[in-house]
This record gives sequence, C-alpha cells and structure tokens, in this order.
Amino acid sequence: MSGDSEHESINSLGVFAAAIAVSAWGLSGVIAKDIDMTGIAIGAYRFAAYGLVVAALMAARGSRLSRYALRKSFLGGMALGIDVALFFTAVKLTTVANATVIGSLQPIVVAVTAARMFGERVARRDILLGAVALGGVATIVLAARDTEGWSLGGDFLAAGALFAWSAYFIFAKKAKEDISSSEYTVGAALWCGIFNFAAGLAFDQGMGWPSSSSWVGVLILAFGAGLLGHEMMNWSIQQIPLWISSTLTLLIPVVSATAAWIFLGESLLPIQVAAMGVVLLALGGIVARQTGIGARPRPLRR
Repeated sequence: MSGDSEHESINSLGVFAAAIAVSAWGLSGVIAKDIDMTGIAIGAYRFAAYGLVVAALMAARGSRLSRYALRKSFLGGMALGIDVALFFTAVKLTTVANATVIGSLQPIVVAVTAARMFGERVARRDILLGAVALGGVATIVLAARDTEGWSLGGDFLAAGALFAWSAYFIFAKKAKEDISSSEYTVGAALWCGIFNFAAGLAFDQGMGWPSSSSWVGVLILAFGAGLLGHEMMNWSIQQIPLWISSTLTLLIPVVSATAAWIFLGESLLPIQVAAMGVVLLALGGIVARQTGIGARPRPLRR
C-alpha cells in the first residue's frame, strides 16, 4: 500500500468516527431534557460514572491512568465541565434545537484557533461549504424563536457553553503530543465530574442520589454519548485536521432537533426542515472532498 492510500484510509476512518460521535452527541440533549435532575447534577453523575468505570477497566487490563495523564487532561476536563454545566442547564430552559444549534457555531472559533495554533489551512471551497452549513444552522435557531419552549436566558447559557466546548476540542488536539486519546477522554471525564459536583454543591443544585429511572438516563448518556461520542471524537481529532472534526459538529442540531420532534414533541417548522437539508448537503460536500469520495484516481507515487 502506498503512503497516499494509507493516509486516505486513516482520514476516512477519522471522519467516520467523528460523524458517529456527533450523532451520539445530538441525542444527548434530548435524553438530558427528559431526566428529572438539574443539568449540573446530570453532568456530575454522568461523567463520574463513565470516568470511574472506564478507569477501573483500564486498571484491570494493566493500564492504570497515571498522574501524568490526569495532569495533561486537567484543562480539557475543566473546559468540558463548564460546557456540560452550561449546556445541560440550557436544554432545561430553552428548546433542544436552540441549545444545540448555538453550540454548533463552534467551527468559527475552532477554525481561527486551529489556523494559528496548529497551522491548519482550509481550502476556499470548504470555507464556502462551511458557511452554507452555518447559514442553515442560523436559520434553524432564528426560526425557533416562534416555537414554544424558547428562552433567551437558556440561549445565553448555550452561548457560554459554546466557548467552553471549543476549548475542549483545542485541548484535546494539544494533548495528543503527550497522552493517548483514551487517557485524555477518561481523565477529562473524571475532572468534568469533579467540577460539576463542586459547582452543584456550591450553587445548591440538588446533588442527591438519582432515582432508578434517572439512573437509566444518566447511564445511557455516560456510556452511549461517552463511548460513542467523546472516545471516538478524541480519537478522530488525532487522525484528521481539527477544523474538519469541528465542522462536523454542525450535524448535532440536525440530529437533536429531529429527535426532539420525535420523542419530546418539540415543533419543527418547514423552514427548519429545509435548513437541515442544506446543512446535511453542505457537510456531505466537505466530507466527500476530504475523504476523496468521487475523486478521480491518482497515480501511485513512490
């Protein structure tokens, strides 16, 4: 196999992993909204459960989480903790569609940072396709103002989560120089759980032991969005440019809004459905360009 072919294969797997991750994340807001707990409590128990269980499994396999890995995942864990606290509180106040759509503005923050910190360059055609997807996302959130359940305060919390979420991606990219994606994911999860427990106690958020029905939702979030979401995304970030991973998060509001319509009865306007189609087509164009789908075969080089 040539070096070019191997690179394209890794690139395709990285994009595929990121797509699975954002689809899992798209469902997390819907699940969280239906859990009878505060947003901060959900984040605390979800990430503590995931981090402790996976760390124990790693230790059983003879690969204990080191203090070095915990140090290197600290900043990412704090960023994730802030994001989770703000985002899960936001979905309790405003529509799931709005909370996820605002968070999907992340590619703007990440693309600028990635260009400066990691030297990543984005082709003009991909910038154009990203702008089209962003326009579709903006249409979804602006149209939601006329739907039941919208809250300006919830939207502001979602905006705060946006910047914390962007920082989490950036710290994940930087951590690849020192620790594996699995170590980073587990370490960040533990720090996130600690942060949310502390924040919940400080702000009297009702951190009591969850009911059995709430535990079902918490564990689905922990090992569904946790394994399929954070684990696969952190791996993909090490395989593909950061801006591609970030741009694919624009798929999250499409999944979230559709799931909220099906399972929570949140309304979707025709213009929002059309905008979702635009987002999917634009993201499909970026993925096709980056993975070589539909491209003419190139001669092998030594």
